[in-house]
Amino acid sequence: MKNFLVRVLLYSFILSFTHSRIALAHIGSPGVLVQKQAGKYQVLVSVIPPDVVPGTAKVTVFVESGRASSILARPIYFSSGDEGAPVYDELQPVGENRYEGIVWMMDSGSSSIELNIDGPDGKASLVAPVLSVPTKMEPMPTGTGVGLAALGILLVVLFITTVGASLADGTLKPGQSVPTSYRRKRLVGMGIAAILLGVGLTGWRTWWTSWADEYRNHELYAPTPIQSTVKAAANGQPVLAIRIDTSHFAEGGIKRRRLGFIVPDHGKLMHVFLARTPGLDAFAHLHPDRKELDQFESNLPDLPAGQYLLYADVVFRSGFAETLTDTITIPDRSQKTAANGKNRVETDPDDSWLVTEALGVKPNAVGVPHLDDDMVLCGIPGASSKLSDGSTLLWTDKPAAVLETGTPYVLKFALADAQGKPAPLEPYLGMGGHAAIVRSDGTVYIHLHPVGTYSMAAESFLVDRIADTTRRFQYPDATQFRDSIDRYVARLKQLPEAEKNALLLAGMPAMSHPMKVNNMVEFPYAFPRSGHYRIWVQVKRNGQVLTGVFDTQVKDGLL
Repeated sequence: MKNFLVRVLLYSFILSFTHSRIALAHIGSPGVLVQKQAGKYQVLVSVIPPDVVPGTAKVTVFVESGRASSILARPIYFSSGDEGAPVYDELQPVGENRYEGIVWMMDSGSSSIELNIDGPDGKASLVAPVLSVPTKMEPMPTGTGVGLAALGILLVVLFITTVGASLADGTLKPGQSVPTSYRRKRLVGMGIAAILLGVGLTGWRTWWTSWADEYRNHELYAPTPIQSTVKAAANGQPVLAIRIDTSHFAEGGIKRRRLGFIVPDHGKLMHVFLARTPGLDAFAHLHPDRKELDQFESNLPDLPAGQYLLYADVVFRSGFAETLTDTITIPDRSQKTAANGKNRVETDPDDSWLVTEALGVKPNAVGVPHLDDDMVLCGIPGASSKLSDGSTLLWTDKPAAVLETGTPYVLKFALADAQGKPAPLEPYLGMGGHAAIVRSDGTVYIHLHPVGTYSMAAESFLVDRIADTTRRFQYPDATQFRDSIDRYVARLKQLPEAEKNALLLAGMPAMSHPMKVNNMVEFPYAFPRSGHYRIWVQVKRNGQVLTGVFDTQVKDGLL
């Protein structure tokens, strides 16, 4: 108990100098949004994790349908499971069908917030995956440093003079002058006190520096570096090669990753998104194969030459989800294939790509995406994007021409065929659709799903961990686990599409996001920063992955 309190005090002290810079499973988007059906309740959950751990996570629940009277929340850590979880905290109603509260996160790493909902419509529970780790240490503000230094000097002077006074002045009678021997005794005592105090402060400084280094090297999150290159295969087709840099793994702590325990998310070990800079006019969603423990490769489709932002999403067995980032340069090629995918080169069957207009360019021709607001549906701003098969993807109820930061939006899209009639969607990687959002400068990136901004694989493993009654998770043999995962992924590639999607859906039992109409897909998201954003929405129809592209402007919100 004593060590626990000491740890809380230490982390609380550095809380003033530390804040979160990134969200681990995506770039520049703090927090997690979860939208799903839990029993008779349709809820939208927002979780903002703490800056440092221990720290408090802010939890907000919007009850979109259903009658709820109370909502309880508690953190559950992968390391200790349900048996080691604390008691529930009650969220407070702050408006119509809105509840807010804080939850103390006392452990670092992969964790979750479990919500229990109660009301006239019964009881229900759900889990929101959360990655709670410290991400940045700030230097002490100058004013605070000066104030603390002045206070420290004052305390040192008071301590030394008090020691001197206690050795001499306290024995004198009122009005008696201080003898020379007393003055000497006082000076000797003050000198000894200064030496002892200096030794003590030096020791404390050494301990604090050691602790801070330990915190920085083992607790502070450090993105896993990767080295990405484009090389030519024997058949002349360019290959994207990604190697995870393990040079810092020896430092241990949060810098180490269990590469043998990377797990598939939607049936893929890695999701790679490419966006050409500066116009974000070329895009690809690829799924590299694992060649070695730390190496992944994917055949590149016919993308135009240039520099590309690279975002690679991976998930570990603990539910720890991470986005690895890099930039690559794709060289020019003498022979080009059609950018709309009709003459596909040999890539993963679920890969997709698109070449379109640059960000912010208003198209004026038929057959290219409409990138700005170009329509009004029932008085609500909207936008449309022409797809490669002649169908159209509609942003049906865009909340406003210019969106605001920090506001949880539900981005809704509908697919219509060439005649304007609703076109049913087919599952794409086990879901109704996928979306990727990138800010114009690449500093914000998110891979969205209909149920939220988190990984389905992470949720699945965290739910399984809650059902486990052990206090400590035992990892299996890494080699055997990796081999079994590789066999599973290879088997998925050979299955017919319907059987593959059924298997993927069976592996995501916690996913509950039914749509009222079968030609629509929606994604919850809160834009973190003002600026210009590009949104790629991917759906599937007639066995073909279709990509629509939309642009939107975001301004700073009122809060």
